[in-house]
Amino acid sequence: MRWLAGALVTLFLLSACNQPAPADVGPSPAATLANPATSTAGAPTPSSSPGGKVTGSDPAGKVELAGVRPQSVQIPAIGVRSALMSLKLDKSGELERPKEFARAGWYDGGPVPGATGPAVIAGHVDSKTGPAVFWRLRDLQPGDEVRVELSDKSTVKFRVAQVKAYPKRKFPTAAVYGPTPIPTLRLITCGGDWEREGGYRDNIVVYAELVS
Repeated sequence: MRWLAGALVTLFLLSACNQPAPADVGPSPAATLANPATSTAGAPTPSSSPGGKVTGSDPAGKVELAGVRPQSVQIPAIGVRSALMSLKLDKSGELERPKEFARAGWYDGGPVPGATGPAVIAGHVDSKTGPAVFWRLRDLQPGDEVRVELSDKSTVKFRVAQVKAYPKRKFPTAAVYGPTPIPTLRLITCGGDWEREGGYRDNIVVYAELVS
């Protein structure tokens, strides 16, 4: 049985979006990670991956929560509970894709969730065998809760503010990765139509704000 492809929303420009469509499932919304790359004008750098290249990240949030790292993410509204791996940049300056389809990743060059600035968590939408960790990310609604457990055993809670879908080539890098005066969270995956040559067309970005 084939999965229906849907129009989706994302967060990071993702490098995993170019993977082949899962066998026997048709063009479903594959998850790939978006990259916090910017040009000097703040627009996303054109790239074959959805992430672009990162140019100089120095988040205040790394200082505020020095030594603390996110351990897991929970999104009750869509049934997500995942340990978090660390995501870095590859040699080309693009964000690594998570090595496991059932596990999300935190961009460790950015703020820790709960510190000032935009923390970024990305995950795959599907795999060759079925849905992946962020398969239902597009279904989130404003007001839904996202919880991130930290290595100091504390839990920070966020509320979804909006869910947006962006064509990869028009990814709003400044809006997603630019500094914010308060702690914020971005969740990212792939979405939209799947194209044989370019992979999934869009990124889904979920914007969330810290619950005080």
